[in-house]
Amino acid sequence: MAQIKADPNKVSWEESAFPILCETCLGDNPYLRMTKQSQAKACKVCERPFTVFRWCPGVGMRFKKTEICQTCSKVKNVCQTCLLDLEFGLPVQVRDTALGLEDNAPRSEVNKEFFAQNMDAHFQSTENGLGSGGFGKAESAGREMLKKLQRTEPYYKRNRQHICSFFVKGNCTRGAECPYRHEMPLEGELKNQNLKDRYYGTNDPVARKILAGPKAGGGGRQFTPPDDKTITSLFITGLTDAVQEKDLKGFFYVFGELKSVVIARKNNCAFVNFATRAGAELAFEKAGGGINLEGAALRVSWAKSRPVGAKSEQQKAAVGPTPGAVMDALQAGPPPPPGSSSKIAYPSQDPTYQGSTTKYR
Repeated sequence: MAQIKADPNKVSWEESAFPILCETCLGDNPYLRMTKQSQAKACKVCERPFTVFRWCPGVGMRFKKTEICQTCSKVKNVCQTCLLDLEFGLPVQVRDTALGLEDNAPRSEVNKEFFAQNMDAHFQSTENGLGSGGFGKAESAGREMLKKLQRTEPYYKRNRQHICSFFVKGNCTRGAECPYRHEMPLEGELKNQNLKDRYYGTNDPVARKILAGPKAGGGGRQFTPPDDKTITSLFITGLTDAVQEKDLKGFFYVFGELKSVVIARKNNCAFVNFATRAGAELAFEKAGGGINLEGAALRVSWAKSRPVGAKSEQQKAAVGPTPGAVMDALQAGPPPPPGSSSKIAYPSQDPTYQGSTTKYR
């Protein structure tokens, strides 16, 4: 009887027990039910059959499934569904740009098959194959940038239902009972996204938007040290009622001498004014990615300079005190009590400016 040889390509097809997912795609449902289909579809990157998992992340969310095989996921260290980096939750293009990595993954059909088989053997020979795609030791500056850009909590809005196509056409008759979202689709480059471009980290519109955003130094709020060396203040946003002035002083005084801390409760923001530019730069370097005080996630950025000139002086005389003058009055603090013997000439003479609550006798 003739012996039938096994197909070498079919032997390398994936057979897995659980997918590689990020926390956002997995959802917040602790009692998750997931279906499993062995070799049900072809991977959208290497085109090899793989095990497909399908589940619902939570109530009112759409069903999600794995899109790429686990080998491709391990090579790039990405989620099998959203194709975002597992460590930082960012697109591959953003991560590779920050860490200075080059994409050497093959594009042709034959090379992709050969590369995938070699990576399978590599991952099987290591005890922990996840994330061992050969990225090497990342630069600390790039990792700090990624920490500023990443989300600290899962973003479950990515799991929402798709937009109702009948609503876009204006003839949806189901109203509130429609399981899909009644919203108009976004216009612009974000409308057209390609899965392979996201995986390889090329021409990704989401990555371009993130890299051009304020936290990456691409514009908007000031997240890079301003050229004006007279700016020694940091702008804090996201304040809650639990965060007090003493909490901000207690955190920032270790970086340098503080002139004052001004809190605007109406706008949930604050200004931390340092005595020197070096202290402000050190504080921003350590806390620019955001801090957590009293359970509140605070965002830290550089304050903007105030306009000066003859025109601003005329407006000051005609209109009255400007916001800059009001800020100067707030930074100066309350007037000294009557009968005080001496006036504080330097901030270092007042121990409370350093965050201390102890008064010297």
